[in-house]
Amino acid sequence: MELQKFVNGTQLHDPSVEGGMLPEEEMFLPHKSDSSKRSQFTDFEGKTSFGMSVFNLSNAIMGSGILGLSYAMSNTGIILFLILLTCIAGLSCYSVHLLLKSAGVVGIRAYEQLGLRAFGHTGKILAAVIITLHNIGAMSSYLFIVKYELPLVIQAFLGHTSSTDDWFMNGNYLIIIVTVCIILPLALMKHLGYLGYTSGFSLSCMVFFLSAVIYKKFNIPCPLDVFGNHSASTVAPEDVCTAKLFTINSQTAYTVPILAFAFVCHPEVLPIYTELKNPTKRRMQNIGNVSILGMFTMYFFTAIFGYLTYYGNTEPELLHTYSLVDPLDTLILCVRLAVLVAVTLTVPVVLFPIRRALLQLLFPEKPFHWCRHICIAVCLLFAVNLLVIFVPNIRDIFGITGATTAPSLIFILPGLFYIRIIPTEQEALTSRPKILAACFSALGFVLMTMSLTFIGIDWTSGEGRSLGGH
Repeated sequence: MELQKFVNGTQLHDPSVEGGMLPEEEMFLPHKSDSSKRSQFTDFEGKTSFGMSVFNLSNAIMGSGILGLSYAMSNTGIILFLILLTCIAGLSCYSVHLLLKSAGVVGIRAYEQLGLRAFGHTGKILAAVIITLHNIGAMSSYLFIVKYELPLVIQAFLGHTSSTDDWFMNGNYLIIIVTVCIILPLALMKHLGYLGYTSGFSLSCMVFFLSAVIYKKFNIPCPLDVFGNHSASTVAPEDVCTAKLFTINSQTAYTVPILAFAFVCHPEVLPIYTELKNPTKRRMQNIGNVSILGMFTMYFFTAIFGYLTYYGNTEPELLHTYSLVDPLDTLILCVRLAVLVAVTLTVPVVLFPIRRALLQLLFPEKPFHWCRHICIAVCLLFAVNLLVIFVPNIRDIFGITGATTAPSLIFILPGLFYIRIIPTEQEALTSRPKILAACFSALGFVLMTMSLTFIGIDWTSGEGRSLGGH
């Protein structure tokens, strides 16, 4: 992603802001007839359509956490889960609004540059570090799925019921092959908009996953003999196949931050805005609303149909629950393959903000150069592969980074950016929008504290249970 355009963008729009230009002029560029200023803001015209932008942002939202939503519903009940999911989706839309309005005032479409404008160089470094840590954790989680699921897919295709010592059954070798042959070529593309087709295909794979979950609900009887040993001593037989509308247990509070992490897409919002055709604040907000609504729908249906299939016997990873029923089920085999394709194609989308953040930190005044573009992508993928290969259990690392970075990206930073960037003569500190933004940031601190608290409790209790991650 070109960095010079963001620097130039700041220089272009600062005078207009100081002169009283209001951000409500929907275009980022206040003088859209001035083609010279547009070319200085970005060295290419935005060519990504509305639909492709929705695919890209939806793909950024969708994460591995979708596999654990049925388990989350089993610990909250249907009604409480729906309430929590609705609230978090609405708050995510509001967060996108804060980012777009802040960016519109100063003519900046980079998360890190908003940090620079709001809090100086410290804010820029903080935003870049948070984005880098969060997305490296997300990339690692996706490659962990490839490492552990792809050998099982190959095993099922070969008709084996147990693993072998062949090299193609070694997950470490497989993630290297997948990275070099699929992820790296996509990560080397110059513009994020080009990944719209792969993002659309990735989303299609997850729609197939949802379709299989719905189909299995009506084809798997309840109760199942395979769960007999688990249910006989803990749950009365008449309650095994009874859905709970509202329930609270030791895992309920832990579900709240996990659901919040499922909607993290905010580092990708501004890069997608940059490459949007006919970019306006309203148009990009609609893209955010449509993407979040689509993921909300997919999350809810996946959670409820998976939960209504296994009820209290739902495993933290839904696919693993299906494998307990029939390890060689052809449909579930295809679903595993679809999920693998989806997470693999998501890695390049997540890599773009990390590369941009590193470029903002290391080469803030440099124009785009292919050598830097390629080297950073190769180094990032190399580091993530090493992490996945040599760290046997990285769940705790994901927990800490997720508990700190996700609330920061969704709640804390957008609210603080809005308060600091929107001029006080336009909106006073005591105005309703800025008070709401302050409460929004405070909510982020509350969620962060909750997340770290429950992770600490989980560590001390030694249960090691997890609902998944973004």
